[in-house]
Amino acid sequence: MPVPRSRVPLRLPYVVCAVLVLLLTGCGAGAIMGMGGSGALPKAAGATGVPGPPGAAAVAASPSSSAAAVVRPRPSPTPPREIPALGPQTRAAIPPGTRQAFVVTGESADSNRSTAVLYTRDGPAADWLPAMAPWPAHNALNGWTDEHWEGDLRSPVGVYTLTAAGGRLDPPATAFPYDLSPDFRVEGEGFYGEPLEGSFDYVIAIDYNRVPGTSPLDHTRPLGAERGGGIWIHVDHGGPTQGCVSVTEDRMKELLTLLDPVKDPVVVMGDAASLSR
Repeated sequence: MPVPRSRVPLRLPYVVCAVLVLLLTGCGAGAIMGMGGSGALPKAAGATGVPGPPGAAAVAASPSSSAAAVVRPRPSPTPPREIPALGPQTRAAIPPGTRQAFVVTGESADSNRSTAVLYTRDGPAADWLPAMAPWPAHNALNGWTDEHWEGDLRSPVGVYTLTAAGGRLDPPATAFPYDLSPDFRVEGEGFYGEPLEGSFDYVIAIDYNRVPGTSPLDHTRPLGAERGGGIWIHVDHGGPTQGCVSVTEDRMKELLTLLDPVKDPVVVMGDAASLSR
């Protein structure tokens, strides 16, 4: 039975339209995926998604000038110059406020020959500088000791304040309290047969086993008489002492002129090995 002609024209338009819709959809998808030749969307150059100028990415990646600045540490301050050949223990014994130190260094523990130098500084954080050239000096006959006893003929090692002076002769210009007295008289001979007369014409008391600030003639012994005393800096008589330190008369006058009680002077005395501790 023949198909009626009237049904064919009705289905054909629907088929043709469906084919056309599929073809158009396929072309559109292919064009979007093909952008740039890779199928990927273009990368945004910034937060807005708008591509920036050439080099913008490099600039954005570099740190700011303030962040890139190198912070350099400040150099450490230079420590003050210390007195040569003194060890940490000896330096620590010098009072912080002291600005004058008369350093007497023995050749060895058993030697009676020494070298003396006066060092000064402007303040606790200032350099120690020599105020004079080294002077020859004498100490006790048997040398030095860390524990002085009466009659051992050794000079006590240590750091001692200097607070008073005196002598048989009128003093040079000195700021020290000075006890002028005829009792600073000595006679006889030294260990080498040298005359002792004039040795106490000028003296500076070393504050070992004595009351600081009193006359050098004061016989008070806080540690007891058996620990000795009367340890002075005095005029050299050409030989070793019983326990004192001695320098020539002209040096003694110079020392009296240079020392100033306001600067809290000390004597640092001992053999080289002891002072290096």
